[in-house]
Amino acid sequence: MQGKGIIKFFLVVMLLVTIFQYFFYIPTSAVENDAADYAEEQSGQTEGEAFRTQRAFFLDSITDQEVFKIPLLKSYTYQDLKQQQLALGLDLKGGMSIVLQVDLRDFIRKMARNSQDDALEKAIEAASQAQKTSQDDYITLFESSWNDVKGTSRLAPIFSRNDALTDDIDQNTSDAEVIRVLREKADETVVATYGLVSRRIDKLGVVQPNITLDAERNLILAELPGIENPEAARRVMTTAANLEFFDVLPIDNTTIQALVNADQLLDRRKKIADGRDSNYVAEVTYQIDTTYRVTDEGNLTDEIESIDSLEVANQTAGPLFSIFSPNNGNLGPAVLGISTKGNLDKVTELLEDREVSRLFPRNAIYRWEAEPLPGQDNQPSNLYALYQLNMPRSGEAPLSGEYITDASSSPDPNGQIAVNLRMNPEGSQIWARMTTDAANAGNRQVAIALDDRIVSAPRVNGAITGGSTAITGGFNTAEARDLANILQVGRLPADLIPVQESIIGPSLGAENIRSSMVALIIGFALVLLFMIVYYGGAGIVSILSLLLNLVFIFGALASLGTVLTLPGIAGILLTIGMAVDANVIIYERIREELRIGKTLVNSIADGYSNSYSAIIDANVTTLLVAGVLMYFGVGPIKGFAVVLAIGVLFTMFTAVLVNRLIIEWWLGRSGNITFWTGFSKNLFANVNVDWMGKRKVAYGVSALLVLGSLAAIFTRGFDLSVDFQGGYSYVVELDQEVAGQDLSAALTAPFGGNLPTVKSVGSDNTYNIVTKYMVDQRDDVDGVAVETVVLTALYDGIKAATGNNDLTFEQFSNSEALSGTRVTQINKVGPTIADDIKNSAYWAAGVGLLFIGLYLLIRFSRFRYSVGAVVALFHDSIIVMGVFALFWGRLGFNMEVDQAFIAAILTVIGYSINDTVIVFDRIREFLNTYVSLDKTQVINNAINSTVSRTVITSLTTALVVLVLLLFGGDSIKGFAFALLVGIIVGTYSSIFVATPIVHDLMDESEARETVVTTEPTVTTV
Repeated sequence: MQGKGIIKFFLVVMLLVTIFQYFFYIPTSAVENDAADYAEEQSGQTEGEAFRTQRAFFLDSITDQEVFKIPLLKSYTYQDLKQQQLALGLDLKGGMSIVLQVDLRDFIRKMARNSQDDALEKAIEAASQAQKTSQDDYITLFESSWNDVKGTSRLAPIFSRNDALTDDIDQNTSDAEVIRVLREKADETVVATYGLVSRRIDKLGVVQPNITLDAERNLILAELPGIENPEAARRVMTTAANLEFFDVLPIDNTTIQALVNADQLLDRRKKIADGRDSNYVAEVTYQIDTTYRVTDEGNLTDEIESIDSLEVANQTAGPLFSIFSPNNGNLGPAVLGISTKGNLDKVTELLEDREVSRLFPRNAIYRWEAEPLPGQDNQPSNLYALYQLNMPRSGEAPLSGEYITDASSSPDPNGQIAVNLRMNPEGSQIWARMTTDAANAGNRQVAIALDDRIVSAPRVNGAITGGSTAITGGFNTAEARDLANILQVGRLPADLIPVQESIIGPSLGAENIRSSMVALIIGFALVLLFMIVYYGGAGIVSILSLLLNLVFIFGALASLGTVLTLPGIAGILLTIGMAVDANVIIYERIREELRIGKTLVNSIADGYSNSYSAIIDANVTTLLVAGVLMYFGVGPIKGFAVVLAIGVLFTMFTAVLVNRLIIEWWLGRSGNITFWTGFSKNLFANVNVDWMGKRKVAYGVSALLVLGSLAAIFTRGFDLSVDFQGGYSYVVELDQEVAGQDLSAALTAPFGGNLPTVKSVGSDNTYNIVTKYMVDQRDDVDGVAVETVVLTALYDGIKAATGNNDLTFEQFSNSEALSGTRVTQINKVGPTIADDIKNSAYWAAGVGLLFIGLYLLIRFSRFRYSVGAVVALFHDSIIVMGVFALFWGRLGFNMEVDQAFIAAILTVIGYSINDTVIVFDRIREFLNTYVSLDKTQVINNAINSTVSRTVITSLTTALVVLVLLLFGGDSIKGFAFALLVGIIVGTYSSIFVATPIVHDLMDESEARETVVTTEPTVTTV
């Protein structure tokens, strides 16, 4: 073989690079062993929450420290070492995955300087509604909505008031140009938001996070393997951290009279609207009972000790005073009044009413305190204070978090946890001026707001210089640390909305690893055993090249930073089958050459040279499928595609070039190598079947299968996963037996009357529960995250169904637990991302078929080959979908149609076309060779000569996938079943669908033409 030196060179280089990649596991293991020893010493345990906490603390403390050094080359931190290794996905390690949508509604409002233009607000809200079901970006949706509602209005007068846009927009700028500028600024905002989220995640101390940006759809995907507090992580990622410092507007008699006038105005308006008379009486108002602090000497101070509220019925009040109590002079100089938690938004809405706002100072804005006022025994009450603040004419706070250079947390002298801030010189000057003005005004307060809530409102006795201050807001240690980290990184340019979320417990991940490794080892062992039994010495060479292939694949995945998931392991198993396929193509061709009397050396040379075309065609089609999956897939599916693509590339290198090097080395050492054993020598040697004579029967069988599949699809439909319909999906393990229908009934009331879908998975005591309850809710519910509200409803229903009153919410929601009734997996998919996934699936399937059809048209220069192949692929896909529609809920494992199922369909397409291309390639060869035979004889001979390869490849690949089905984790069984059905149907369609169509579209005279093709140039003997 010519060029052996080049091949050996690349082989040696690849081996050295791969060994270097694996070498990093040694120092990493040493560091992790030290962490385990430290955790055991500190906690006195070898596992459990305390052990994990101490281990995480140790690793976090050395994340940025040098722990390993290669002399004269590079030093490595622990984080650097982990980046050099293959990362495990959430389904193997546990953790959190979240898709965040950059919310551009407030971005447009800010660009418009919070304009009160009715048409603008209508367009923003219409675009937000359209975004739930559309795949267009938000600015495109806003443009469309604006055109629908604008009337005679124009965008330029609205946005030209923003100083940041004056270079691009003036009063005469067209709407189209304004939209272009907004899109450009929005893109910058999305990229900046992604950068800040990435930096915040770095502060979480997560090892090997995977963060990607889908700029086209304004989506940020973050995978955080091993994260132990998903709720805190979500808060860190999504908190806007908009820190603002305000001067206050003092409350005086004029302000209180303005409140009275506002209440009367609203009352008159309500009476007119409701048709009520002047005797209208509101149901309730609030009376404030305030206790003041007394010094040790017995002197009364103006510091509030506690505030109690008493409901007083049937007091005359208007819409405002019925839910809001004004400050009667004892709540501090900046507090306008108080209200209960459920009425905060309503009070703000009333005060910001256009007519009402004219009664107050033009520059007044209102912000509620973040924490409730203290009640009896200093316990939190249900009352919150409303501050009246001074907003400058610029529309921006005089001092913001942009001036913060450093933030840290520590206890203050009163024992509260404070967040300490340090400002840059410009911020220091502004802060000094603000505190000086407040002090000169007579110990007046300044207010510090975080995300539009007042977290601190200190009284100022004198100027604060030096650029340092502290904020307290009832933080615990973890909250203060997270807030300090967030402020240090900076505020988000735009809000983030979680549209998809998945949480997997480590116990489920450990089980997935165990079952997947068992499947991988058994499947690999069976394939190796078969190759030795069937091919003898050549089978041993296949084993060596397969092992080398796996070494290269894992090394490449680690070096590329790929995250290995369950679908990725399935891709590795499939790669093993494809590597065997390449060997089978070569070996079967060598056996053909040996049977016609050629020498061993010539048979090997001709076997390889005559196999290159088929191998390249088959692998290129698979690469096309992998490319489509990489482009349209997200998360685990993209990981599967990467593994598949890498596997194909290394398969072509090891199974063809390295394999031949080993065979030639073997020949040089012993002078002989076998390609068969006693029982396999003449197997498939004399196959003579009239395949085309049976094509009409095959057409009938295929028609029945397709019609039956379509009937199942349209009558039973699919078990659509949460990926495609949106909602919350939970995997719950129970410590006792509960019937699925009882569980569903118990959950209906907590889920607001929505009947959930309850399916048994894995065992009788493990259920997948899917609900759409509150999936459209974006904002918190009374300050509680929506995800927590839904999880609490699930907890209430589970508790009722099991009758386990001792079960606590903390126990139930602890995915780290190894036993007991608990949630092991959480998945949330919003309607926007669900539609996105569905459309991506359609595009992936359509584009995949189109690419394959075009490739075959170019490769074989005849449309009949493309038609035959594409019809066969439609045939295979419909039957696989029909089988899923017919059998879901009947086979004892999960058969949901999800992203993994779409990947399986595309893989089936790739596998089926692989089979078909081998037959087509031999037909083309025989048309050039046997010019005296008619087309039926030529095609029959081509199939007969390739049937051994078809049967052996299908058998070995099906064997690997069957092992995955039998021994793989519950979450991968549906994927494996789809592949298994696809392999069987794909093998059948290559012979009985694709090839007969080529036969029937081919004229006899056309078959006699010499088919001129351009074969790939290959270095050979």
